[in-house]
Amino acid sequence: MTLAPKTYPSGLVWLRRDLRSHDHAALHQALRQCQRVWCVFVFDTDILQPLLERGLQADRRVEFIHESLIDLDEQLRALGRSNGTEGVGLLVCHGRAIEQIPRLAAQLGVQAVYANHDHEPAALARDAQVRGALAHEGVLLHTYKDQVVFERHEILNQSGHAFTVFTPYKKAWLQSLTPSHTQPHPVERFADALAPCPPGLATGVPPLEALGFVPSNLRELKIRTGSRGALALLEDFLARIEHYGQTRDFPALKGPSYLSVHLRFGTLSIRQAVRLAHDLHQQGVAGASTWLSELIWREFYQQILAHFPHVAERAFKPVYDRIRWEHGKTAQAHFAAWCAGQTGYPLVDAAMHQLNQSGYMHNRLRMVAASFLCKDLGLDWRWGERYFADHLIDFDLAANNGGWQWCASSGCDAQPYFRIFNPVLQSEKFDPQGKFIRRYLPPLASLPDAQLHAPWRASAHDLAAAGVALGRNYPAPLVDHFEARALTLERYAVARTET
Repeated sequence: MTLAPKTYPSGLVWLRRDLRSHDHAALHQALRQCQRVWCVFVFDTDILQPLLERGLQADRRVEFIHESLIDLDEQLRALGRSNGTEGVGLLVCHGRAIEQIPRLAAQLGVQAVYANHDHEPAALARDAQVRGALAHEGVLLHTYKDQVVFERHEILNQSGHAFTVFTPYKKAWLQSLTPSHTQPHPVERFADALAPCPPGLATGVPPLEALGFVPSNLRELKIRTGSRGALALLEDFLARIEHYGQTRDFPALKGPSYLSVHLRFGTLSIRQAVRLAHDLHQQGVAGASTWLSELIWREFYQQILAHFPHVAERAFKPVYDRIRWEHGKTAQAHFAAWCAGQTGYPLVDAAMHQLNQSGYMHNRLRMVAASFLCKDLGLDWRWGERYFADHLIDFDLAANNGGWQWCASSGCDAQPYFRIFNPVLQSEKFDPQGKFIRRYLPPLASLPDAQLHAPWRASAHDLAAAGVALGRNYPAPLVDHFEARALTLERYAVARTET
């Protein structure tokens, strides 16, 4: 087969949330269109500096990116060597991306920069600035779809508008899916265009300390990073996917895929994930059907953010912005207790300890913890959203916002405001033997199963026998759930005419 002539002498691939060297849309296009190709990642200070200012020097996300880039650099070097080219590797910059990309493009003398789409509002503004700066120097910015199967305007209702209810969106999504949508973008066959890194330009990944960060407990947690880590986790998950639908809601079980962070940073191709899930779904594997639905939820929230960017700051349904949330010293104290896992409700507290200790929270518990913040404590969902944004290793603006607005009943296709999770019943149902609670709340470990979910109901004798002193080594409940529920129904009265 005769390949088409190259369009450009040289090009630069700007990596962002696509940290892999295989099935990569922008890299594939650059290698096909350019005689020489370099790859760069920018540790963007517009993103990193606010983290440092909030005291997040040991940020697991930054460390995950850092470790994944080391893996990616090794992959690029191997691709170069396999084509007889030494010195191929990842260029790494530290500074403002809006300045670093145009500067590097000029240094390399490229005619085009390639990147994959990022539809978050801040990313769109950044990319617009970069596009303008590059155009001023006569350099083109080409961008491609890579982090979702369907984006923006590809799945619309019959009126040509975005879906705001998940079930019809899912139906349209599945009806639109063809094998071509999950076809991989090959890199290896065009990798002979990868060029050695020029002398004098920063190559390899600098130590975390050079970026102002310090190691977290990422390695201690044995979190697998990079695309090699993603593929290992995917293989492990596929061996147990059949039971995913039954196990995913129980935090003490190995039920989830644990791939969310890899989809967030693109160390796993969404096309590969959907292709595998859809193939198994068509074979009648129930767990794969459930996982496919979760992958579609991810895209649903992505298109909501793209079509309704106001959700990043306000309620999807404007009437919910009229809710009067609790405020003042008591509200602040309750929020601090929620963040620290000191609410007196064991499942909520165990969930927050899991987040604080690992940067991960089980999906069922994200709903429980969020519902408790909004509907038991009466606090603004945006407080919790921001806390999750700072601490979740798999933080994704669209999914995090969509999840919080679902729990607060302010989002599209959200949980009705009058459906309020009972944290004790959730605990009894999804952690019946208390294995998860005991793991994260050692002071309660000796309580019998029946008393573990609501220690304040236990007798003084049973508490003493278990070594539990409410108010000393474990807090009494901040609020009474049933009283809080009644207040929530009053608080949400402003929305009753909308339901």
